[in-house]
Amino acid sequence: MLSGLASLVGYAVFRHVTAGIVAATTAIAASAILVDTMIPEAFEEAHDFAGLIIVLGFLAAFALSKLGG
Repeated sequence: MLSGLASLVGYAVFRHVTAGIVAATTAIAASAILVDTMIPEAFEEAHDFAGLIIVLGFLAAFALSKLGG
């Protein structure tokens, strides 16, 4: 019930905003998931290389976004 209500409010708030604002909001949500879930798990598995792997992943995503458009 709460999830449905949250999606209705989100649609009502974001239906008239620009694509850039939606993209920024999505990026913030994705980074929250990354920080909360994925980084601790990566740190457990690859303790010494976790930071390097994360930076390389962000650089790869940045480079691909620049190549695409």
